[in-house]
Amino acid sequence: MSGNNKKPFNENRSEQFAVKILAVLNNGALSLMISVGHRTGLFDTMSGLPPSTSHEIAEAAGLNERYVREWLGAMTTGEIVEHDHENNTFSIPDEYSVWLTRAAAPNNMAVTSQWISLLGSVESKIVECFHKGGGVPYEAYERFHEVMSEESHQTVIVPLIDDLLPLVPGIREKLETGIEVLDVGCGSGYAMAEMAKEFPNSHFTGYDLSPEAIERGKERAKELGLKNINLEAKNVAEFNDEKKFDLVMTFDAIHDQADPACVLSNIERALKDDGVYFMQDIAGSSHVHNNMDHPVGTLLYTTSCMHCMSVSLAQEGKGLGAMWGKEIASEMLREAGFGEIEIKELPHDPINYYYISRKYQRA
Repeated sequence: MSGNNKKPFNENRSEQFAVKILAVLNNGALSLMISVGHRTGLFDTMSGLPPSTSHEIAEAAGLNERYVREWLGAMTTGEIVEHDHENNTFSIPDEYSVWLTRAAAPNNMAVTSQWISLLGSVESKIVECFHKGGGVPYEAYERFHEVMSEESHQTVIVPLIDDLLPLVPGIREKLETGIEVLDVGCGSGYAMAEMAKEFPNSHFTGYDLSPEAIERGKERAKELGLKNINLEAKNVAEFNDEKKFDLVMTFDAIHDQADPACVLSNIERALKDDGVYFMQDIAGSSHVHNNMDHPVGTLLYTTSCMHCMSVSLAQEGKGLGAMWGKEIASEMLREAGFGEIEIKELPHDPINYYYISRKYQRA
């Protein structure tokens, strides 16, 4: 019966789809080259140069000219670099540099391009999971903490003091007076280091599963001479602090936990009765049809499939995935014991929601 209702083949639609796939292939390749441009510092170098030859660019960047020349070919045909063929020079328009250089943070999109190659490095392992289930563990993702730290620098560190903290009314004044703060799933602890530097009267603690990330954070704190910060390698599903902290924060950390409900319950228990939980997590709906207009929906679902969901499943966890959405997030926060939940957004960050939650006030 269903075969009789099949729509007739639309040749024009098919050809348009082929054009779309061709663009996908070109743009996928371009993403890899943008990542290379960021990691080698080529965008930063070129933004400070006049129109230059491949030899001049390579010399200024301290790189091999043959590789730079081929990279410039990809950048030129990808319409990111402009080429003057008569003088054989290359340049990046200022209008493009403001989205591609380290000086452009928090708007440096080249940082985000690194996820494509990072995720591609575990493709075979992910394909195996499609057949056998399970997941890919954190340690399989080479450069994960490095890339995550760069991403967090843009979405968390740069706007933290002036944009993120003001989302919680009165919290800056409390931090200046002196309170206890915890970052759960702190990674390398750079957010806590930034706050510890800004608010010397407060004390900052960070927990993360990765000893590697914690050691990197300790080195950073030592370099800054910070005495009011403590970072610990700890399974955040198992910490049992009780009514210890005035402010608990998580930055894109809950959705890839093995047991996110347990972590949220631990956070609720660790908060003082008048404490605040600040959760930054991925913006989106729990229902795919509501995400059709999401500006980076495809990227986020891909990242979820190839990392966030998978690392949770590797621990025999829930596998929520990055796109768990505000509906499920709000429900889980309520189940953990939070009665007052606000969801806020910031113009600089189309990727994340900011949940401001407080405990149920029991009589």
